[in-house]
Amino acid sequence: MEVLRPDTSIRNEGRCAMRGSCGPKVVFGKPLPCPYDGPPTEDDVDRDLLVNLCGADFAQGPTCCTTDQLETLRDNLGLAENLISSCPACRNNFRKFWCSFTCSPDQASFINITSTQISQTGKTAVQTADFFVSEEFGNGFYDSCKEIKMGATNGYAMDLLGGGAKDYHEFFKFMGEEKDMGSPFTINFPPSPPPPEFSSLNATVRNCHDGDLGSRCTCIDCEQVCQALPPVSPPGAESTCHVGPFSCLSFVLLLAYAVAVVSFILGYGLEVTLRRRREKSYERVALSTDADSQHLVSPRTHARGLVGASSLAQYLDGEDSTGTQSESRRLGRGASLLDPIETVQPRHYRLNNILRRFFYKLGLFTSTYPWLNFALVFTFIALLNLGWKRFDVETDPVRLWVAPDSESKLQKEYFDEHFGPFYRVEQVFVTSANAPSPEDKDPVLSWDHLQYWADVEEDIRSLRSTPNGYTLDDVCLKPAGPDGFCVVQSVMAWFGNDLYSYDPDTWADRLVSCAQQPVNCLPDFQQPLAPQMVLGAVPEDDKGKKQYLDAKALVVTYVVPDSLNKTEQAKAMEWEYALRGYLEDLGNKVPGEAGLEIAWSTGISLEEEINKSTNTDIKIVVLSYLAMFFYVALTLGNGSGFRDEEGLWTSLRQWATNFPKFFSQPSASSAVSLDSRLAPTLFPRLPRSPFVGSKFTLGLFGIALVVLSVSSSVGLFSILGVKCTLIIAEVIPFLVLAVGVDNVFILVHELDRQNLLHGPNAGPASLTPVWAYSDHTPMSPTQSRTRSGLEFEQDGAEHGRDTSLDVGSAPQYLGPEERVARTLAKMGPSILLSTVTETTAFALGALVPMPAVRNFALYAAGSVFLNALLQVTVFVSALVVDLKRVEASRVDCFPCVRLPPRIALLEAPPSGSGLGFLARVIRKYYAPLLLKPLAKGVVLLTFGGMLVASVISIQHIKLGFDQRLAFPSESYLIPYFDSVDAYLDIGPPVYFVVHDVDVTQRPGQQQLCGRFTTCAPFSVASTLELERNRTEVSYISQPAASWIDDFFNWLDPNKDKCCRVRKNDPSTFCDSGESPRRCHVCYEDHEPAWNITMNGLPEGDEFMLYLRQWLVSPTNEDCSVAGKASFGDALALSEDGSAVVASHFRTFHSPLKSQADLINSFAAAQRVADDLSAATGATVFPYSLHYVFFDQFAHIIPITEQILGLGLAAVLLVTALLLGSWRTGTIVTSVVALTVVNVVGVMGIWGIDLNAISLVNLVISLGIAVEFCAHVARAFMSAGSGLPVDHPAGQKERDERMWLALVDVGPSVLSGITFTKLIGMCVLALTRSKFLEIYYFRMWLSLIISGALHGLVLLPVVLSLAGGSGFPQQEADEEWMSHAIRNDYEYTPFLADDDSNMSD
Repeated sequence: MEVLRPDTSIRNEGRCAMRGSCGPKVVFGKPLPCPYDGPPTEDDVDRDLLVNLCGADFAQGPTCCTTDQLETLRDNLGLAENLISSCPACRNNFRKFWCSFTCSPDQASFINITSTQISQTGKTAVQTADFFVSEEFGNGFYDSCKEIKMGATNGYAMDLLGGGAKDYHEFFKFMGEEKDMGSPFTINFPPSPPPPEFSSLNATVRNCHDGDLGSRCTCIDCEQVCQALPPVSPPGAESTCHVGPFSCLSFVLLLAYAVAVVSFILGYGLEVTLRRRREKSYERVALSTDADSQHLVSPRTHARGLVGASSLAQYLDGEDSTGTQSESRRLGRGASLLDPIETVQPRHYRLNNILRRFFYKLGLFTSTYPWLNFALVFTFIALLNLGWKRFDVETDPVRLWVAPDSESKLQKEYFDEHFGPFYRVEQVFVTSANAPSPEDKDPVLSWDHLQYWADVEEDIRSLRSTPNGYTLDDVCLKPAGPDGFCVVQSVMAWFGNDLYSYDPDTWADRLVSCAQQPVNCLPDFQQPLAPQMVLGAVPEDDKGKKQYLDAKALVVTYVVPDSLNKTEQAKAMEWEYALRGYLEDLGNKVPGEAGLEIAWSTGISLEEEINKSTNTDIKIVVLSYLAMFFYVALTLGNGSGFRDEEGLWTSLRQWATNFPKFFSQPSASSAVSLDSRLAPTLFPRLPRSPFVGSKFTLGLFGIALVVLSVSSSVGLFSILGVKCTLIIAEVIPFLVLAVGVDNVFILVHELDRQNLLHGPNAGPASLTPVWAYSDHTPMSPTQSRTRSGLEFEQDGAEHGRDTSLDVGSAPQYLGPEERVARTLAKMGPSILLSTVTETTAFALGALVPMPAVRNFALYAAGSVFLNALLQVTVFVSALVVDLKRVEASRVDCFPCVRLPPRIALLEAPPSGSGLGFLARVIRKYYAPLLLKPLAKGVVLLTFGGMLVASVISIQHIKLGFDQRLAFPSESYLIPYFDSVDAYLDIGPPVYFVVHDVDVTQRPGQQQLCGRFTTCAPFSVASTLELERNRTEVSYISQPAASWIDDFFNWLDPNKDKCCRVRKNDPSTFCDSGESPRRCHVCYEDHEPAWNITMNGLPEGDEFMLYLRQWLVSPTNEDCSVAGKASFGDALALSEDGSAVVASHFRTFHSPLKSQADLINSFAAAQRVADDLSAATGATVFPYSLHYVFFDQFAHIIPITEQILGLGLAAVLLVTALLLGSWRTGTIVTSVVALTVVNVVGVMGIWGIDLNAISLVNLVISLGIAVEFCAHVARAFMSAGSGLPVDHPAGQKERDERMWLALVDVGPSVLSGITFTKLIGMCVLALTRSKFLEIYYFRMWLSLIISGALHGLVLLPVVLSLAGGSGFPQQEADEEWMSHAIRNDYEYTPFLADDDSNMSD
């Protein structure tokens, strides 16, 4: 050992400043040195001990120390070297420093005794001394020790050795302070340079990266010798390709869209210019022609027919064209549709015919035998509902949101089985009560607050549970064993859990001292408490120095071990219930009593709060349902009743006008009034429509079927063992109501049309008067709608054959059963299309491995399918029952009450077109506007812009789910998690579990260790340290606890108080309290000797022998590397104790403040574990408490893509098959995809994270988008004339088919989905729950609006431009002819003359 030899010019050369021991300051204290101003001497020196401690430089010559001092030095060096022996440079520098201070013969040249004191023995002893050390040596000494890790505490040796010093000044200051576990007197270290009469200690310092074995440290303790890890990108790193503020993808999309907009504007302007030039040219030619040219028509004049030859006349040549138009004028529109027959002969689709026949027969049976149908179907439903006996709700968060075969779940189970479950944390945040936000709160630390909280902690320690009376001492974690102390991490531990020894003037100094040097304030469980573990939101001054007294929060943590043993777990939970009750009461009274607030959580809180069924927003949810229920019940069939009747207010006004006549003498003329409504009556003649025509009961019945389908689905899957979840209870009724009610509207609206065509007022053709068709008679494309009935009758006399054709084609009276059967025959295939598509899409959601999502998908698919089944069976029977009630004039809701029928006067022509308000608006305004060429272009550009915006927004969607949203709005866990984010400055622990490696053999040991020279460069311990050095990538912030390094260091014979065996029986280990005379260190005479090259370290059975003893050896100040407290649960041994099955290396994450941090920490840990597995050949996986919940985010993007992709594939397959057109199926699927993309885009704008719940909503959006599109597409395909797609008149034919489809099913889709759900969403907007607001109100509102816009705006435009050829619904040409005439009877084509709209 090199010793300072000061220059001879220094006057104190060769002199001592102190020598010998003068007794302790207090009883049982450490001995104090005696001041001594004299030369060094060789008297009273144990030379062997001196050389052993200080090296060969002291082998001869005088010294300034005695044997007593050497023995004290040996003990002190032994305590320190428990921490630093793994780094030879630090260890040797440490010995050089204190050997020079104690024994150097030139001691007086760099030590100055500044004061003395009287010891317990009455001698004069040193009280303070100045120790002059050069800056070079100080820096080198500190640098060689600052990186040494203390694995047992996941900290640094400097935390214990130097009080967490940040430079050598703090390091020396800590070592020089007078304290029980340090120096017995004060040593000051004045800054350089020293006074002229002194010199500075400036010996050669060893560096940790030097090459010799006396200096070189391993990578764990010396960063300079580490090999570099391959560079990796931080998890979640965004693409680096940007053009200004935009990503490259966004820039390309914006550029392409801008080009499209400019091209459209230029193209439209060019088309308008060319058209105007053609018109001007036409006008000049027309003025110069003779009278024979009057037959020319303007290019802007188009045929006005629906579909048929008249529509195509301009494409026919010569006389055929003229003849066709002439025939059209004679026969009317119904005949013109078939002229010439070879042009418009309808195509047929075999599957379509099969489905129509099936649904017709089904409708005929269910309407003919309604009560039998009720009995059969409800019996089947009752059997399904028997499954409620096995009904069970899944509440365990892990089993809800983690797939059974999830890697993280399997790893959690492995960890729990081998090392025991993670601790149950009871945590409390204490803050001032003066402000609501963390930023505005006052500092929490004051003498009064500490006194109050000390009483609270005492209450908690004495708290007893019911009924067994457990206390904290019965359930807490005790690292030292059953007789040890509980781990309670609190600022009170710095005060020994007792403020008796402190007062208002001294508490602050004590707290600051403990915060700066936690090792000086060890709690009763003997583990240093870092300030970040007990103080929250500690501010810093301008120089970056922590202001501990201004901390905003106290963090108090009670650590309770968990267990797989249900009895032990129940014991902990019983005490936690008592703690929860105490903290609830404390939270109510502490603001008034002490001006404090608490935020807290217990081990039972998370699951308990998630599963709470009582929520203040339950009223809002119920109100939302009721609003939708009553809307459906009140609007179903609205406007389909008695259209020729006056309204209620008109009837009352008429009665009030006529009532005075009741008391006057009637005149002769009034007695023969043709209108009974003008006759005075005693009571008003109320209209029948609100009473008889109402469908309130039918609407409620339809809603009841929705509820019944959900109930039956629950019963069915309960039988199959699929557990229900709370999300199912909340979402499924919403979903089924959304996708099922429109089927009810469609069936009712179609039945209304059948009643208008074939109901009692239609009558047989032979009995139908001529006026009945005067305003609705099929006409030719050029015939004006203003012709009177008389004119038509005269025209009919002129062309008798044509009139007979029209009359023969007129609607006939059909019975209620036939009308209902025809209704289902027409709409059944459409319902089948939407149901099959939705059921398939939802069923594909079962591929998601998360049980909550999978179960939801199964329940949703079952509910939708059963609801459709009930609608085409039970609801059809209800339709015929309700229809018979109406025709029997029985009052809705009170069918026993029958109103007298009214007499219909034949001379009174019917008014109205048989269309409801929405249909009239669509027919007159919306459809004609939408199908104009300019409007189509604007629509395509608008939705193109929406697509671009959505894709840009999707790039900003975040992953995650804020757990605060899962709790009731009044839950005490919400402020707790707010406090975690605001105040907690330490991350959660993470364990790297290693198995499938033989640690009893040297190769396996070298793959794990890190503190020996032959450890693998990228061993587990070394790699974790390297990853800690790049926290921004690894999210690892603390040194790893390496059990194998501490175990081997425990065997170091220099640690004479660690591993010891009996002298007379080396196979027997000594206890810590046994006399040194009976024991010696384990490796004292071992061959080969213990060394840092691992040569001679135990292997095989010897390894396991020592390991088992190490695991039960107590961890204390005499042997800090013993394994009982620090690593007792870090290893899993085989049943016979002969092998290590698994072990873990513990470290900590950096503080995780956001969902992105939590997700990225999981991804980073997985990456580190994979790298370790590849480098070591062992199996390594990471485990932290939150990993099991965030595993889903590692796969949720590909899962989302997979589910939505499969759903869209199913939509394409089913729609193409049932619609009979791949072209139309592709369009429908594309529009559905755009709807979903739009919803996903809104998520990015509205701050909705992607998680399992939003994935459920995306699956729902897929289903609802299908619902919006399927009926419109089906109606479009069913209005076909058979024209091929590339026919010259194909565009006009598609426009007219789209017009018919919109008028046919548009009102039902709007009423059934859009308005129903919008009403529910508007009510839900009143919620105070952020969960309901974000994942129901925001997402469903965007879903409904996007679905309605795409289904009723974009889809019609695209189908009108590129839709496939249609199929007529009828099976024979005669039926098709009749259908065409009935369509004309019901609708006025949008291309007809404006005067025709007067019929509305």
